[in-house]
Amino acid sequence: MGSPRADSVELLERAADESRMEDPAAPGAGTLPANGNGNGKGKQAAPKGREAFRSQRRESENYIATLKTWNSPLTGGALKKISRLKGKEWLELEEDAQKAYVMGLLDRLEVVNREQRLKVARAVLYLAQGTFGECDSEVDVLHWSRYNCFLLYQMGTFSAFLELLHMEIDNSQACSSTLRKPATSIADSTELRVLLSVMYLMVENIRLERETDSYRWRTARETFRTELSFSVHNEEPFALLLFSMVTKFCSGLAPHFPIKKVLLLLWKVVMFTLGGFEHLQALKIQKRAELGLPPLAEDSIQVVKSMRAASPPSYTLDLGESQLAPPPSKLRGRRGSRRQLLTKQDSLDIYNERDLFKTEEPATEEEEESVGDGERTLDGELDLLEQDPLVPPPPSQAPLSTERVAFPKGLPWAPKVRQKDIEHFLEMSRNKFIGFTLGQDTDTLVGLPRPIHESVKTLKQHKYISIADIQIKNEEELEKCPMSLGEEVVPETPCEILYQGMLYSLPQYMIALLKILLAAAPTSKAKTDSINILADVLPEEMPITVLQSMKLGIDVNRHKEIIVKSISALLLLLLKHFRLNHIYQFEYVSQHLVFANCIPLILKFFNQNILSYITSKNSISVLDYPCCTIQDLPELTTESLEAGDNNQFCWRNLFSCINLLRLLNKLTKWKHSRTMMLVVFKSAPILKRALKVKQAMLQLYVLKLLKIQTKYLGRQWRKSNMKTMSAIYQKVRHRMNDDWAYGNDIDARPWDFQAEECTLRANIEAFNSRRYDRPQDSEFSPVDNCLQSVLGQRLDLPEDFHYSYELWLEREVFSQPICWEELLQNY
Repeated sequence: MGSPRADSVELLERAADESRMEDPAAPGAGTLPANGNGNGKGKQAAPKGREAFRSQRRESENYIATLKTWNSPLTGGALKKISRLKGKEWLELEEDAQKAYVMGLLDRLEVVNREQRLKVARAVLYLAQGTFGECDSEVDVLHWSRYNCFLLYQMGTFSAFLELLHMEIDNSQACSSTLRKPATSIADSTELRVLLSVMYLMVENIRLERETDSYRWRTARETFRTELSFSVHNEEPFALLLFSMVTKFCSGLAPHFPIKKVLLLLWKVVMFTLGGFEHLQALKIQKRAELGLPPLAEDSIQVVKSMRAASPPSYTLDLGESQLAPPPSKLRGRRGSRRQLLTKQDSLDIYNERDLFKTEEPATEEEEESVGDGERTLDGELDLLEQDPLVPPPPSQAPLSTERVAFPKGLPWAPKVRQKDIEHFLEMSRNKFIGFTLGQDTDTLVGLPRPIHESVKTLKQHKYISIADIQIKNEEELEKCPMSLGEEVVPETPCEILYQGMLYSLPQYMIALLKILLAAAPTSKAKTDSINILADVLPEEMPITVLQSMKLGIDVNRHKEIIVKSISALLLLLLKHFRLNHIYQFEYVSQHLVFANCIPLILKFFNQNILSYITSKNSISVLDYPCCTIQDLPELTTESLEAGDNNQFCWRNLFSCINLLRLLNKLTKWKHSRTMMLVVFKSAPILKRALKVKQAMLQLYVLKLLKIQTKYLGRQWRKSNMKTMSAIYQKVRHRMNDDWAYGNDIDARPWDFQAEECTLRANIEAFNSRRYDRPQDSEFSPVDNCLQSVLGQRLDLPEDFHYSYELWLEREVFSQPICWEELLQNY
């Protein structure tokens, strides 16, 4: 990572996770050599992709003759270069010659022979990986990988590989042969992994924007985004195809699918087509402006960036230890011991506020030792995360002069008040002072004392109207007046197209994702009936030596971590985009996640040693791409594998934990029935243990989850967790009349929980049926009852009608008896 700040969403998003090439064509991705020591050059680790590239280069002479028949604009010298590419000549070729070579590869993809097709696909993968055999540095590999991916897309490679992917998905022979095997291995998904690797590299390289990109590349990016977002040639969007692969894998019909690569590609496709967190913030600002709402008070991403992590709360054992007198050797002076006790108690210095009565001189070495010993827990484990925050504090500024007075900073968030909160406040005030209420009237203050007037004025100053409030109000009006308001105009955005495609299979998609998340969780136990998510990481032959076993164990753990990261980020992105598009789309997805036991699953995930999970070192840095293709691979030993890398924590796992906490917040916010699920599953001690991680963003969402259930935990819990309560006060946004710390909320009625969820479900079903189920014979279909307009319509009669008009009139009108009395009685 280029920056050490963990609280930046951009850096968390781009954490070094899937950087290693897992494909067999990638260096270092296969099994170790027979001797088990892993010696050799990086460029000799796995030469399959390069060999396929060179074999296709030798066969390109036949393609040159075809090009000449097409009257190709290429010169004869360029055509000769294609037939004898050696060394760095691919990098030195003109663009026309490179296009001609890619065109030849795509033509050879149409062969019937499966082995030949795989060979050509490996050559394309070698180009997408940056032709590392011709590069001398990692920067060159990354540059040519990006250049080649744009070139491949311009030549139609993605469409060709999409057709091959359809063929592999529908390949029943591969599925049946896999089902007959006793165990699925990495060899069963070779073709799929090559195809998905090429598509992933193209999506990821084209998705990332740079200021130096040319106009042609920017145009290609927008065209690619449009192709992935909307259905092309009456086909479903690409994300729906990947969702169908996930459900097919979980149903057991295709156990050989490389599910990790499918999930990674699905996450990147959703991020590319819908947009990341920064794009979401821009969309939110734009939509509020369109609805005439006031702008946002702050940017949540920027606020979290400026936060500082708090020290973990003290536990019973810690309190007992701090009350014991330290040994005499540690007390070199009264001042040092006093500072130690103050440091131990003042664990919530979130904003690094300056104390006017505290000297600015640095502590001595002896005092620092005493402070460190005082914060040592009884677990016997002095973890780096418990001593220092994940994000180092900002550089110290110049000391303030003694004449200036430094006031403490304010709270990080602007307080918010809902319309419902103002109505509840006025209802209680009117009942108390007047004896009757006025419903939803928030303007009439007659009969109320002056302090109530001032309170209502303050509440209205901080009133926040969300986009969801406007959408719910519009939906209620459309349900009440379907005829007068007419049909709703729904813009065809990528998010709307994706929701329409996912609507009828959305429960299966959510259940499948949660099944895979459960299988990849570190706390889940291996079961015989669970799905096998390790099919694309286990080799055909199990390891023999200790070194191979250790490497396989690291790969398996890393495999699970990447799956957790991709699913958590995918679900969070879907929820945030659907919430912005329409609140009931968000609620529909949320309800199905709750029905599929997502809340206890996330709590089960956090019911582990989160510190150990975030500091795990399940990676082999020398095998990461692209350094493994350029540098000489050192000898892999058991000691080097045990030591791991030099990182103090794993960005991938930190990102996953934050995503899961945000997902849990999305599911439970303002939902009392789901908040009670947190209480029933005893989430408070689980979440409190997660506060040991000194990272501001993670602590913020943990404290939010603790805040919403504090009123149900009882007075004794609040009394014994005052530091956690203080942290909630200092870090979480304030709701002015929210009685979260006392349990006097009038919404906390247990008998209303079930009714609240049922009402929400009825509103969601009404929304989906109104917008997406449009039967032809509806009771609201317009009927023309005007006599003049009906008689004035021009009807196309047959040409010979006037010859038989009188006969028709006599038979159909005059000869038919009409009983007018019976007609009046019936109608």
